[in-house]
Amino acid sequence: MTTFVDTSAWYAAADRADRSHDRATLRLREFEGQLVTSDHVLIETWHLASSRLGTDVAENLVNSIRNGIARVECATLADLEQAASIRDAYPDQQFSIVARTSWSVMLRIGVHQAIAFDRDYSIYRFGRDRRQAFVVHT
Repeated sequence: MTTFVDTSAWYAAADRADRSHDRATLRLREFEGQLVTSDHVLIETWHLASSRLGTDVAENLVNSIRNGIARVECATLADLEQAASIRDAYPDQQFSIVARTSWSVMLRIGVHQAIAFDRDYSIYRFGRDRRQAFVVHT
């Protein structure tokens, strides 16, 4: 089943010192060949890895992802509009724009599970009366 990969998982897999490193690499292997991410996640992943691990590591990580580890889905203007709606629906949360566009992309392409170490993925609800939740693999 297609599984979305969040920045938190990509970064944890790249940083051996990250507390979620082993779980991230295990999950990425578990869903190998079924991974999807977004262009926004790639940018955020590059920025995070670059600032913490260096530009070369960031470049290698993002190039590996886009060269076949995962399909990269581009966020659309409609996804940005949906992200704004999510912010309005959750005024008490500080969901990032990347998280919100990720959820918009996921819903648009019909993916309801993710590899993420960001608790926001477990908070967000969608569907009728916001009763559905993503399956989050941690």
